[in-house]
This record gives sequence, structure tokens and C-alpha cells, in this order.
Amino acid sequence: MRSLKDDNAFTGLEAAIVLIAFVVVAAVFSYVVLGAGFFTTQKSQEVVHTGVDQASSSMEIIGNVYGVASDTVSTTSGIAYLKFTIGNTAGGTALDVKKMVVSYADEQARNPDVKYEAKMNDAALKAASADVNGLKWTVMDKINADDDDLLEPGEQFTIGVAVPKTTALVNVPLTVNMQPAVGAVFQVKRTVGPSIDPINILY
Repeated sequence: MRSLKDDNAFTGLEAAIVLIAFVVVAAVFSYVVLGAGFFTTQKSQEVVHTGVDQASSSMEIIGNVYGVASDTVSTTSGIAYLKFTIGNTAGGTALDVKKMVVSYADEQARNPDVKYEAKMNDAALKAASADVNGLKWTVMDKINADDDDLLEPGEQFTIGVAVPKTTALVNVPLTVNMQPAVGAVFQVKRTVGPSIDPINILY
């Protein structure tokens, strides 16, 4: 009598095991793909938000930029320090002015790191203008502000930045860069007028 045994056929149990294996592998693969997609999306959002923060400055100049001359105005001695008022832009966040990196440059002199010093007055800023390597900057006055060093919305800080009086002469363009801890560099670029008075409005 001939046997009908056939070892090549799948049983229902074997088919179920193979199906379950495929489902499990597909689920794991889908989880990995979705996880990678969510991670990439999150990183993209972080990059966008960081880019917006870095590209936008939260400072603006309120009013004019003044150049205060040294005590003895001559052809070899010009502007001693710049004086201007800053405030937050609309929707800007508070920033710690003490953490700003301030640099100065003109046609002949450059200081990449003007040092901060608290409570400098007119005489101290004029004294600091004698040497380009010894330039300093300070917060001279605070308007509608509390006692901390945070420039918050609605507050105004009057900034004084010493510049080298031997190079900040007539018709010389001056540049002061103010780099906050977060945000873009805020540039103050002005030119000394054709004559120097004790106090000058720079344009």
C-alpha cells in the first residue's frame, strides 16, 4: 500500500509562527523608523529656534550716539568715549549686560575685548581712552530699572565706551560691537564729524 506522507507541506502552527515573526520584525522596524523621524524633527525644531535666537538681537539704541571729547581737544586728540542708551527690542528677552563681549575698531586701532568696569564716571572713561589696550566700558546710568545688571523690557541703560582719543579723530568711522551671551552681535557704527566739540552727536 502506498504511503501519502508529504514532508514539504506547512502546518497551520508553522505558518502562524512565520506570520508572527514577520509582524514582530515589521513592528520593530517601524518603531525604529518612527523614532528616528521624531528625533530628526525635534532636532530640526531646536536648530530653527536656536537660529532665530542667534539671528535676532534683543537690543536697540534709544536716541543719539554721543561722542564726548577729551579734556584737551587738538589735532592729535579727539573723542574720548561714546555715550548712548540701549533698551530691549519689542518682544526681546532680558539680557545680562555684564556678560556682553564688547570690541572696538577704527581705521588705525582695534581692541577685541574692551573690559567692563562698574560705576565709571566721565573722568574715569576719559582716563581709559589714553591707551587702546586699556579701553573700558560701563553702565553709566539706569532708567526705569532695578539694581541688577539685567536689561529687562521697559528698562534703559546708558552705556559709556572709552575709545582711543589719539585715533578717534575728525571724519574717522568708529565701530563698537556688543555681543550678548545669547543673540546676534549688536553693532554701533558711527563717524566723527568734521570738527570736534566737547559733546558731539555722531552719525
